[in-house]
Amino acid sequence: MSYSGRCACGAVTLRIDAQPLATRQCWCRQCQTIAAGSATNNAIFKSDDVQIDGALGAATWTAASGNTLTFHFCPACGTQVYGQSSARMHLKTVRFGVIDQPNDLAPQAVIWTDDAPAWAVFDPKLERFARQPPAPAPAPKG
Repeated sequence: MSYSGRCACGAVTLRIDAQPLATRQCWCRQCQTIAAGSATNNAIFKSDDVQIDGALGAATWTAASGNTLTFHFCPACGTQVYGQSSARMHLKTVRFGVIDQPNDLAPQAVIWTDDAPAWAVFDPKLERFARQPPAPAPAPKG
């Protein structure tokens, strides 16, 4: 399976030649800030499987987990493209919204639920983590 994507203005494009290792909905405070008060929905891929063309801006801060998080975005339109943790540089956390055909993607887990607002609704079928979950399992060798 492969995915393509682009920012809202088309200045940044991406191609991903892999299935995600995991998909998650994140309610941490940083994600709520960049997602206008809601959660972010993300697909986690091996960094080497994500090819990006176009200039990216970046913002970095220390997350509640203690790791340094860097969020990459299109500097022209502001579209979030992916995030990356200093603890997992081999992974890129790509936002569902930048993927052209995200219809086959859905969160498999909800994370940082302790930071979610009281009005947040969690799918009862999804695994939940109050804070930082373990890293996704490596992709099978094939």
